[in-house]
Amino acid sequence: MAPRPLDGVRVIDLTNLLMAPYTSQILGDMGADVIKVEAPEGDPVRGIGPMRNPGMGHIFLSVNRSKRSIVLDLKNADGLAAMKALLKDAEVLIYNRRPHVMARLGLGYETVSEINPRIVYAGLFGYGQDGPYAAKPAFDDLIQGAVGIPRMQAEIYGQDPTYVPAAIVDRGVGLWAVGQINAALYHQARTGEGQRIDMPMFEMMASFVLGDHMGGAAFDPPLGPAGYKRMHAPDRRPYATSDGHVCVLIYTDRQWRSFFRAIGREADYDADPRFATITARNDNIAAIYADLAAILKTRTTADWLSLLDEADVPVMPMNGLQDLLDDPHLNGTGFYRTVEHPTEGRIRDMAVPSQWSRTQPEPVRPAPRLGEHSAEILREAGFDDSRIEAMMASGATA
Repeated sequence: MAPRPLDGVRVIDLTNLLMAPYTSQILGDMGADVIKVEAPEGDPVRGIGPMRNPGMGHIFLSVNRSKRSIVLDLKNADGLAAMKALLKDAEVLIYNRRPHVMARLGLGYETVSEINPRIVYAGLFGYGQDGPYAAKPAFDDLIQGAVGIPRMQAEIYGQDPTYVPAAIVDRGVGLWAVGQINAALYHQARTGEGQRIDMPMFEMMASFVLGDHMGGAAFDPPLGPAGYKRMHAPDRRPYATSDGHVCVLIYTDRQWRSFFRAIGREADYDADPRFATITARNDNIAAIYADLAAILKTRTTADWLSLLDEADVPVMPMNGLQDLLDDPHLNGTGFYRTVEHPTEGRIRDMAVPSQWSRTQPEPVRPAPRLGEHSAEILREAGFDDSRIEAMMASGATA
């Protein structure tokens, strides 16, 4: 293998479901030796189909590549002892249980940092531990609701509240955690110090949403209500054309002038004070988008894609999922890969979506079967075969 940026870093991955496994998958693609510690029943996401074999569902395959799997029953004394042995030589522990659950398991930060003072102890869970929600469980849908996304969609579009049909909280916080952990690894490399990092979903997504929508509430006293006018415009949506829909975002002075020039109405742009500055456009954005919606209904989708591409105005087709799978750009860049899984056969995988000039991240392992590497990892931790056999007999591992 060519060198990768996190070669030599060992990550103990005490996570399940989607958010934190997504974090550890990215670290694994970057070269970290990720050891996924699973309970005897396995990560619940293993059961989300479709699948060819039990426990190897499509989401599990996606977010658990570049990892090894060990089964440890942490409620069994031998299983907990094995977990602590793994932590001795690790640079990172990632977990997504609530902190009080980690403490109850005997794996709170004070205990783990005594075992390994250098460790980056990284937790992804629902809420910050200093507030009244500290012990509450959390999931993507709950946090979407708590930060106002369904309500904003209902208020803007006059519909019932709906969640975004993608795990934006899980994947957004999971991506954020990659940066936090890598920064902590840099500190660890410079100083030899470990530390605890709490990454609460609610606070992270509140900052995500309010970064756009603080609005007048950003000032003390407020200069107006919270909210970003452009994102609250009812016509900020895929625009209807004469035969379908098209996605257009005209933002800068140059882009607006290019648009009006392309449709033969540059004089209208010059004469309309609403377009004079970005501030004026934002103040009048609902009316501007309504006018734009009326204009876009006058031609076909193909006409607009051709015309606006030629004018260098930002435009894209409104794809469905199958369109995305067939997209000529994604296929042309090698984004999709067909790989041979040792038990699941040929599967379609996605490449690392970034390009590095020297240490390109690259998946090295397919998603593991439950406990596929248990004996191998325990041997690396110093357990002999007789002890491993005894642990398997007692249910501490499998």
